[in-house]
Amino acid sequence: MPFSQSRSTAIPLLLAGLLPLGAHAEFIDDGKATLTLRNFYYNHDLRDSTSPAQSKIEEWAQGFIFKAQSGYTGTPVALGLDVYAGLGLKLDSSPDRSGSALLPGAYKRVGAPRNADPRSADEYSEATGSVKLKVSKTELKVGGLFPKIPLVYAGDSRLLPQFFEGAMLDINEIEHFSFSLGQMHQVNYREFSGLRPMQTGNYFNVTSDRFNYLGGTWTPSSSLSLGVWAGRLEDVYEQKLYTGTHYVDVGRWRLGGTLNYLDSKESGSALAGDLDSRMISGLLSAALGYQKWTLGYQYNAGDSALPFLHDTDLPGVSNAIQVLRFDRAGERSWQARYDIDFAGVGIPGLSAFARYVRGDDFQVNGQAGKEWERNIDISYVIQSGPLKDLALRWRNVEIHGDVTGRRDENRVILSYSFALK
Repeated sequence: MPFSQSRSTAIPLLLAGLLPLGAHAEFIDDGKATLTLRNFYYNHDLRDSTSPAQSKIEEWAQGFIFKAQSGYTGTPVALGLDVYAGLGLKLDSSPDRSGSALLPGAYKRVGAPRNADPRSADEYSEATGSVKLKVSKTELKVGGLFPKIPLVYAGDSRLLPQFFEGAMLDINEIEHFSFSLGQMHQVNYREFSGLRPMQTGNYFNVTSDRFNYLGGTWTPSSSLSLGVWAGRLEDVYEQKLYTGTHYVDVGRWRLGGTLNYLDSKESGSALAGDLDSRMISGLLSAALGYQKWTLGYQYNAGDSALPFLHDTDLPGVSNAIQVLRFDRAGERSWQARYDIDFAGVGIPGLSAFARYVRGDDFQVNGQAGKEWERNIDISYVIQSGPLKDLALRWRNVEIHGDVTGRRDENRVILSYSFALK
């Protein structure tokens, strides 16, 4: 069975054995652990494919996700541990339908080409852990990380989550202000088993072993947040993100707005060449009771596509959605979205949204290009009985584009989490 274990796993285990006995009370009593079962069916119909080898991607897999977080010791520098382990099992696949990113290739190894083997592994596993240290409201984590910051938002849209290896420092000593800095130097991708250099999205032949970031957020009230972030993937690109979100209540309505500006250019040796991506994006929303309407706009004013850490989500832009990112050089895109919580009409646990994004004004072989993506997303969480808290989600996508052609995609996800402590 292919197995990947972060080098940092041994550090938390060693630390646990060295803790003074008197420090174990809070360390254990304040801890929590969960086991999540995730059953994932993925079907992607490549409707315009001319390849005789593959006309669709279709796989089915079962995932087991264990996460444990300790409390902190009562020592002057409080110590704690976080542990993660994941197991993926193939339920259905074949060489002519693989490539869903649910499962790694059967003989995938670090440094091998991404599609070196069309077969998917029958099973794979991974594990990591991190040491955390806390003084007052400042926390340092070293080891396996699941960052959720604007420039690095670890992806969790397949069977097992993506994680990084590095260090993160979060500082919350000043009221209304939070600061964060850190470094990542390896990544475990969602469709691989094993740590490897970080790959650059949109420039897949480029990797680096160091991403540094620094940022801060000012939150003077629960309705206003302003942030500034900077990051650099060594010898590839550097970015600056300016972001703000504001909400205001007008009668029974809650109106909201988010504005982002993400400026990216080459860094150091410029392994991906000269880069110029200046992404402006924004969202306007209006919520009333159990319904919400959202409009979005995004424009890449630069001459190159957006560089980013591969497989991460992109919260710093508004129109990076389920499949497309609408981040090509010169591309403009518009979004319309509708959300509904059916608890408001007497069906608690059922929610859904529909979303449409259209992009244009980018170049394809010297001609003006266009593309669009439509999403329908329905979720239901069972509210009572022996299957209480079992969650079912159906995600449906239709894509038309001058680069992508026509595609249809369906994802069906069943998940259930057990609280082990």
